[in-house]
Amino acid sequence: MDSLFFAGVIVLLVVLFMGQEYINSRRFQKQMLQKLYQSYGQRSDRTYGPEEMGHISMYYNKHLVKDQIDDITWNDLHLDEIYQQMNVSCSAAGDEYLYYRLRTPVYDEEEMADMEKRICFFMEHEAQRHKVQDVFYRLGRIKRYSIYEYLDNLEILGERKNGKYLCYDLLVLVCLGMMFYSLPVGLIALLIVLCHNLIGYFKEYKEIEPYISSFRYIRRLLGCAEQMGREEIPVIAVEQARLRQCYQKLKGFLRNSYLVISAEKGSGNPLELVLDYLRMLFYLDLIQFNRALTALRGHLDEVDEMITILGQIETDVVVGSYRTSLSEDYCVPNLHFDDRKDMFLRVENLYHPLLKEPVKNSVTVTKGVLLTGSNASGKSTFLRAVATAGVLSQTIHTCPAGFYEAPVFRIYSSMSLKDDLTGGDSYYMVEIKSIKRILDQAARKDARPVLCFVDEVLRGTNTVERIAASTQIMKMLARRHTLCFAATHDVELTKLLASEYENYHFEEKIEEDDIFFPYLLVKGPAVSRNAIALLKMLGYDESIIEEAEAMAERFLKSGGWEMS
Repeated sequence: MDSLFFAGVIVLLVVLFMGQEYINSRRFQKQMLQKLYQSYGQRSDRTYGPEEMGHISMYYNKHLVKDQIDDITWNDLHLDEIYQQMNVSCSAAGDEYLYYRLRTPVYDEEEMADMEKRICFFMEHEAQRHKVQDVFYRLGRIKRYSIYEYLDNLEILGERKNGKYLCYDLLVLVCLGMMFYSLPVGLIALLIVLCHNLIGYFKEYKEIEPYISSFRYIRRLLGCAEQMGREEIPVIAVEQARLRQCYQKLKGFLRNSYLVISAEKGSGNPLELVLDYLRMLFYLDLIQFNRALTALRGHLDEVDEMITILGQIETDVVVGSYRTSLSEDYCVPNLHFDDRKDMFLRVENLYHPLLKEPVKNSVTVTKGVLLTGSNASGKSTFLRAVATAGVLSQTIHTCPAGFYEAPVFRIYSSMSLKDDLTGGDSYYMVEIKSIKRILDQAARKDARPVLCFVDEVLRGTNTVERIAASTQIMKMLARRHTLCFAATHDVELTKLLASEYENYHFEEKIEEDDIFFPYLLVKGPAVSRNAIALLKMLGYDESIIEEAEAMAERFLKSGGWEMS
């Protein structure tokens, strides 16, 4: 009786412990979900490791298509920072698809309309939004790597057969049978076989261990696909049907992978400890791994489709959150998807989304823009603001402005260039290669118009050749169905390109030996000459100031440099 009572107490304590663990787990999950709901409409405070963006870009790298945002433009516009500010995804599928979306403009009007419908639905229907957020919280992320990095490496494993494992299992049974005839001989044989199996197991398990986490994630992916498929959300009915189809095709993987991912070594649970030894001695999880691997290899397209669909849905939620974080300072752009030849761009109250206190500007143009003004006056920021507005309008159908209307462009930039030390290219060589790629795109007669941005045209060479070459390049862009925004310090270009480009400028104000920048776009070329005035403000020798002003005046009158 005492032993039964003691056993009952132990069982009760185990049940109470497990119950408390379950309650704590549910409470923690509820708290995290509440935090997730409340973060909607807030800027992301997530920090990214040095290699994390490389993993996040894997879906994009696997789904390269024509006319995406190229690396130069992506880096010029600091789109990594915009992505990180925007990204409130809680799953790897959402992380990777959002990155892909920001690099993949939508050129189909129906596709854009469907995306807008989903974004608005989740913005307006909180209950359904919470349901899908629950799904993505459950899906989560993989530690360190992208699921595509694991899938790429499946072929490295080669064909894995279970025949040798079954032979080893049979040897164990034979040894057990020998013990009925000769206990010592059978026991020694059994110990030898078990030692062999343990050593072989750890060697084999080390080879497959990196893939266990990917199996675990795919199982979560299937569970989330099933859960998402059950929700009553009409706006994603087509996507739900596709998720259900993918789930059915991967049931074999789901069935065979259970034993593999359920092995939690070192958990301390006595029952799990016994099961661990059984798995190891009889290669049970390795056998199931090989079966699951075979089932998975036949349906990698379905895995990719599930990631795409779930990633797309979470991205729709994230875009709605981003819009909410912008408050009223955003618009749904008016995009023209037809192939008409006239080019224009109209944007009102435009600002750069990374700036905390931006100055808003408006501009309407039907041809290229030549932008002049001194350093730090706002030229580069304005170029990036217009380019970013174009990219965000055509990727997530959201623009940081009061109004945006334009055709659907292919967007390129050449702005934040550097010497290529590894390739041995000078700055000028890097620059002309960068601009050449824009000219090549503009030369495609069967493509959509190009919207391009060039900061300081050909700054890497001497003045005479820079002005001559810049003039011809800019004229060529204007002739090739391209809307070009270019910033320059060469005021000569404002006259040489007057018929092809509209002139705008930013100016600075010098008052009481201090300088400030209003950052307001002004029609016409820059007329102020404040560079020499700034030398005076900083206390340069008066003779330098006087001689410099005299030389500049003589140049403006004669068109050539003369010494006094």
